[in-house]
Amino acid sequence: MTTTRTVSKPLMILLRAARRLWVRVALMALLAVIASTLAMLFEDAIPAAVKDRIQPDAVMPILTILASGMLAVSTFSLNVMVSAHNAAASQATPRVHRILLADTTTHTALATFIGAFVYALTSIILLKAQLHGPGASVAILGVTVAVVVLVILAMLRWIDHLSDLGSMDNSLRVTEAAARSSLMQSRTTPALGAQALTDATLMPENADPILAPRSGYVQFIDLHRLDRILERHDARLYVHVAPGAPVLEGRAIAHAAGLPAAQRTQVQGCLTISDTRTFEQDSAFGLLVLSEIASRALSTGVNDPGTALDVINRQERLLWHWSRTPPNDAEPVHDRIFVRPVNAADLIESAFGSIARDGAGLIEVVDRLLDALGALSQSADIALSEAAGDMASHARSHAEDALPLATQRARQAGAAPEQRAP
Repeated sequence: MTTTRTVSKPLMILLRAARRLWVRVALMALLAVIASTLAMLFEDAIPAAVKDRIQPDAVMPILTILASGMLAVSTFSLNVMVSAHNAAASQATPRVHRILLADTTTHTALATFIGAFVYALTSIILLKAQLHGPGASVAILGVTVAVVVLVILAMLRWIDHLSDLGSMDNSLRVTEAAARSSLMQSRTTPALGAQALTDATLMPENADPILAPRSGYVQFIDLHRLDRILERHDARLYVHVAPGAPVLEGRAIAHAAGLPAAQRTQVQGCLTISDTRTFEQDSAFGLLVLSEIASRALSTGVNDPGTALDVINRQERLLWHWSRTPPNDAEPVHDRIFVRPVNAADLIESAFGSIARDGAGLIEVVDRLLDALGALSQSADIALSEAAGDMASHARSHAEDALPLATQRARQAGAAPEQRAP
């Protein structure tokens, strides 16, 4: 029997902060200042002969070159990053910009460049102000050599990364990775580690409604904190909206049984609602972003069916692996909370609904889409299999109206999903 793991809201905030560019840059800059300042602590351990050999005049030109060079490199790299992200957003989908902002390679390169600049600038100021002792130049030179090595390694990695940054292949690859992470979470942690809320779940008649504190999308549900609130009163909570669902302020999004009014307000604080969808707990969002890329590629202004075919391949692969992964059979960690589980029909709709509509007039897209749906209709997950079969019928109806040739329409109308399974 496997175990479930869920993330608390404070940890989620830390993880989000770690993916922000300025956080890593600020940490590297802080380390640079610390390294420059600590040089004063080691000057007494340096032999006198070495102190006499390496004077501040020997270190100052290196620091000056490092400071001016890193300022130029940092500015250039930021311009490249912004241009690449704008290009990816324009040719793929604006939603991919949020994924690219969390790119650790870009963060590390920029943090190294700016950190090196801050280190060099700090060391120059301390040397010019004569705050260092006579032996500090040796320590500063040693740290400077280490910083230069880090900068060279970061440049080599950054140059290799630039060859792919902002390309369609990179956008598809990072989006698929984000989609796989959130999608597989619904298998390893069913219903986010809570009880599954289904149509057969009996909710007490005296349960009090929990109203949405604001309008937006449900991004995150802090089940750890909810469990602690409910445990003190032996209460039960029934959450009707899953992460990714749009909610309106003042509408009921959950019901609580046995929970006082003051604690019901605390429950509202456990739900993160914002203007955009995120990947942490939203299993279908990655599939939707991939389908948006395909829809834009199928627009008349772009006319790139090859990208749509690539997206179908990726969607098929993601859902096939999802269906073949055994659901976690462990007892729910948060047995006082009921959350709606992932709906296979929603996954299929998010992945292929817009492609079936926008690619209905292209025979190669229709054929590949029906092939993928035929394979998924033979998957081990019954709900996914049925949803794939329904989507195949839906796609065939779109194709019947949109395909230009009668022979193409007749071929698609006479094909059955089973015939397309591998």
